[in-house]
Amino acid sequence: MKFIHSVRHYFEKHGFDVSARFADRLGMRVTNVRLFFIYISFVTVGLSFGFYLTLAFFLRLKDMIYTKRSSVFDL
Repeated sequence: MKFIHSVRHYFEKHGFDVSARFADRLGMRVTNVRLFFIYISFVTVGLSFGFYLTLAFFLRLKDMIYTKRSSVFDL
């Protein structure tokens, strides 16, 4: 359990340091930069899920239109 806490502490320390340095370069508040990354992650997940649903719909539509026929006599 101590290993997990030390790994978590390491990533929190260095991960937040990246956003702090980035905010210092841009002259912004650190909280605004962190909120921006959180919002962007939710948007990208939502867009990819929407893209997945759209492709699934088109594949299902294609299967409904083009049915496979086993022989010439099925016409």
